[in-house]
Amino acid sequence: MSTPTPSCTRPPERAAEHAAGFTDLLAAEWIKMRSLRSTYWVLVLSAVIAIAINVNGVHSDFPYIDQPQPPLPPPSGEPSYTYDPLFHGLSSIAADVMALAAGSFGAITIFGEYATGMIRTTFAAVPGRRAVITAKVALVAVITLALGAIVSATSFFTINAMLASRDVGLSIQDPGCLRAVAAYALVVPVCALIGMAFGAVLRHATASIVAVVGILFILPLLFGGDRYRVLREIGNHLPLAAQARLSLNPDSATSLGAHPGTITGSWIALGAWALVSVIVAVTVVRRRDV
Repeated sequence: MSTPTPSCTRPPERAAEHAAGFTDLLAAEWIKMRSLRSTYWVLVLSAVIAIAINVNGVHSDFPYIDQPQPPLPPPSGEPSYTYDPLFHGLSSIAADVMALAAGSFGAITIFGEYATGMIRTTFAAVPGRRAVITAKVALVAVITLALGAIVSATSFFTINAMLASRDVGLSIQDPGCLRAVAAYALVVPVCALIGMAFGAVLRHATASIVAVVGILFILPLLFGGDRYRVLREIGNHLPLAAQARLSLNPDSATSLGAHPGTITGSWIALGAWALVSVIVAVTVVRRRDV
């Protein structure tokens, strides 16, 4: 008669690891970005500098605003000069500062992980590369959009409060003002996503920053002038040119040239740059080896 063997309890199997959700990935990416103090200090300082440029530009115009404008002679037929707060208060110089800072920030978030080897640890913990890069893209877009909105709104309301006593200020409800403020803010995340695309493709600090500078500031020099319509049309749809067209005061006497960009085309251009940049970043990170 065989004796029954005592039932022994097998050691429990290791519990399945918790699959990282999208909110977990966002939290992880936020920790990475927050741990690099240089990145957010660059963004904060660039925002302060951009606001200071806009405010100082309008403040420097006070002596000219306060001077009485002489009437034009009747035969000229030209409209009298009117100060344009949108042109002077949302300046292209400040927009360039924010665009360069955002583009560099976007590139750093990609090539920084490849340079340090952190990307291997990230993909070992979360094999789903698409989810990782999507979380990174979403966080970069939200951060830079918030920063762009702060710079745009602060600049607009501050400079128009300064100009209120001169009776040349504008309200956000005036024609073209809300569109200008929105475009001024939106170009910042667009440039950040462009930087991410270059960072994913090049994976090198110097090359990525040079590429960002080239696409944002050097390339537009090749597509100016009114002689060749095709070249001008391409230039109209570059990121900063599209933002400048959307920020133009409808009541401004500024000449748009022979082949001006359109409002609709400029909005489409900004959206297309953002979408293509996201597609490039996600596709390259998924398919290339670490």
